[in-house]
Amino acid sequence: MAIKRALVSVSDKTGIVEFCRGLAELGVEVISTGGTKNLLAKEGVPVIGISDVTGFPEILDGRVKTLHPAVHSGLLAIRDSEEHQNQMKELGLDYIDLVVVNLYPFQETIAKPDVAYEDAIENIDIGGPTMLRSAAKNHAFVSVVVDAADYGKVLEEIKVEGDTTLNTRKALAAKVFRHTASYDALISDYLSQVNGDPLPERYTVTYEKIQDLRYGENPHQKAAFYRKPLAAQDTLSNAKQLHGKELSYNNINDANAALQMVKEFTEPAVVAVKHMNPCGVGVGASVLEAFEKAYAADPVSIFGGIVAANRIVDEDTANLLKDIFLEIVIAPGFTQEALAVLIKKKNIRLLEMGNLQAGVDRQSQFVVTSIDGGMIVQENDVHSIQAEDLKVVTDRQPTEEELKQLLFGWKIVKHVKSNAILLAKNNMTIGVGAGQMNRVGAAKIAIEQAGAEAKGSVMASDAFFPMSDTVEAAAKAGITAIIQPGGSIKDEESIAMANQHGIAMVFTGVRHFKH
Repeated sequence: MAIKRALVSVSDKTGIVEFCRGLAELGVEVISTGGTKNLLAKEGVPVIGISDVTGFPEILDGRVKTLHPAVHSGLLAIRDSEEHQNQMKELGLDYIDLVVVNLYPFQETIAKPDVAYEDAIENIDIGGPTMLRSAAKNHAFVSVVVDAADYGKVLEEIKVEGDTTLNTRKALAAKVFRHTASYDALISDYLSQVNGDPLPERYTVTYEKIQDLRYGENPHQKAAFYRKPLAAQDTLSNAKQLHGKELSYNNINDANAALQMVKEFTEPAVVAVKHMNPCGVGVGASVLEAFEKAYAADPVSIFGGIVAANRIVDEDTANLLKDIFLEIVIAPGFTQEALAVLIKKKNIRLLEMGNLQAGVDRQSQFVVTSIDGGMIVQENDVHSIQAEDLKVVTDRQPTEEELKQLLFGWKIVKHVKSNAILLAKNNMTIGVGAGQMNRVGAAKIAIEQAGAEAKGSVMASDAFFPMSDTVEAAAKAGITAIIQPGGSIKDEESIAMANQHGIAMVFTGVRHFKH
């Protein structure tokens, strides 16, 4: 077979003139619609209007133009079927050998601030997906192109062989169905959100590949990094890498965890992360002071870790960062002086983000977690709490400074793997107990890490105390105040233990399990 007729209808006209000119030079008849036809004619490319093929005008503001038997019979006819051949001859229909279509810009439309619902609906393509699916179904005989990146390959094969290879047509068809599935998933998600039904009976999501990764969590596992359409600018998928080698699977997980933590703060903050848990968090009057506190919190674990700052990194901070082995530094920006310092380290990765301060783009989104044979979906945990939301349950009220440290600790403990206990003092973490099978075990780890600094510190717990042993451990370490959700049937025992040792305790009424 040879490609003799092509149907071209594109919204994104990148490269289409050159491609169609190349087809015409090879003797391929080009059929087109609307704006694509006008552009090709203007550029001197021989083109036939779709109405000349269908014998029917484009109507309803272009809503109906290719939805016609003269189009779809030409796409769907089985070329080696005698019955199909006879029907095509009897009806005076001709084959279409190549379809080049990309779709109305639905994603770009709904990305606009305050887009009108009517505009979104009008940018749902109907004829385009129908032609793509028809051609892709019949890829044994029909070539179909949805991506301008494939123009060159297709044109070259036609030049050499007069047609595309079957393997190429199979690959192009698979790409088409991925494309239309993604397109429909985006429409479905938009309409579900508009209708207030974010967890419908069928949950379809779509992502676009950013890059293949060298491997996954371990070298024997394959992996890739994908971006959610319309992802917020302060998310990792939209980071701009300024320096260093490609991110790894583990880098991405750790960096994402660091970002979620540093976004909790409006004041200058620095977070150091290892294996998705904070090893040091500091808040200060400047990014330099915040980093000094984050480093002092655990100068051992930060080695090989990831650092995120919510302020532009300056030269003084960079001079401290360069002396530590770090995988990644994330920040809203880097001064030229800071960049000059840090790029001397070949292996460090520098990521520039959007605004990373609390209160910016913190809308609740839904998080998908894969399990064997399915997935679970939940809102991400963007809950925050203010001093007035706390309930003091002990005889002693927390002091103003204790209250400040309690709220600081609460912002971070929600990001620590459960069971989680965190100690805070002087606007920095001093002990973190993460991922333990019992809460008192997590407390012992945090207290041991804090050492002598535990005295006069505050404790944050991501969930309630099932018994009073954690409060007792806190008292022995000299901890003066505790923040926890409350809600245990043995709350009174923990409160009594706190009263016995003069510890102030506040309940949040909110739990922050993190698995």
